[in-house]
Amino acid sequence: MSDSKKKYFEMHTDGIVEDVKYIMDKRSEEGQKEYGTTLEKNPEGFDTWLNELQTELLDAALYIQKLKKINK
Repeated sequence: MSDSKKKYFEMHTDGIVEDVKYIMDKRSEEGQKEYGTTLEKNPEGFDTWLNELQTELLDAALYIQKLKKINK
């Protein structure tokens, strides 16, 4: 095993990182069921992914604004 891999496995586990990894794994499973492929193997082109990213970021901006109003 390489030194970098040894160091990786010697590091302490971060619960927050583990939570996010779990969420990502579940999202991947759901996506594969829905679309029949992995994100890696999905053949969509650059423009499609750019539009998907824009949509997700716009949604995020809406969620931020909603939370700011709730918190007032």
